[in-house]
Amino acid sequence: MTTSAEPVRPGPLAARPVPPGPRLLRLPGVYRPQEDTALLAAAIDDLTIPVGARALDLCTGTGAQALTLARRGARTVLAVDLSRRALVSARLNAFVRQLAVRPCRGGLTRALREGPFDVVVANPPYVPSPAPAVRSTRGWDAGPDGRAVLDPLCSAAGTLLRPGGTLLLVQSTMSDVDKSRELLAAQGLRTSVARSARIPFGPVLSGRTEFLEASGLIDPGQRLEELVVLRADR
Repeated sequence: MTTSAEPVRPGPLAARPVPPGPRLLRLPGVYRPQEDTALLAAAIDDLTIPVGARALDLCTGTGAQALTLARRGARTVLAVDLSRRALVSARLNAFVRQLAVRPCRGGLTRALREGPFDVVVANPPYVPSPAPAVRSTRGWDAGPDGRAVLDPLCSAAGTLLRPGGTLLLVQSTMSDVDKSRELLAAQGLRTSVARSARIPFGPVLSGRTEFLEASGLIDPGQRLEELVVLRADR
């Protein structure tokens, strides 16, 4: 099995350059770091990481956010993903940088067993899809409304966080940011928009415009999406 070493750059969801980032090893089939990765990393950089913090990177992919958390001073960082290849990638990237990151296979249920945490970051699948996700698309496809992963994650965020803890979650406005905020607020969490960016559609969204327009998720002729990093504080 081969690896690739690459900077953060556009993958299947986006088509424009992003600011240069660290070169990351990525096994074939692992979600490629791109605009949402860079936006979430910028939001982490804005965050004050408590001394001795326990941190979680849910849906870690290459481990990009786990590395950022470790560099920012989190004492322990758990990197969780369903993909074994993603976990190997995250382990390699942490090893070559000598950062304390513990890859762990699983999803939200595993994260809940390991919690609570002082800081939780997540770049979950959020792209609306007319067909169920398969292995090759599960890094981004998330059901007809894009909320197959967002709903359970937002509904469990309060349990994932210690008192005083913070969640940073990146998603598209196509997958209903207001609903995410409502679910988070229902648990007593204070929500705000930490970062946002407008980007042109990439190949996946460009191939779904008919579905997205028919579903009312985009306006006719719309070819830009807005990415939002939500912050929720307990």
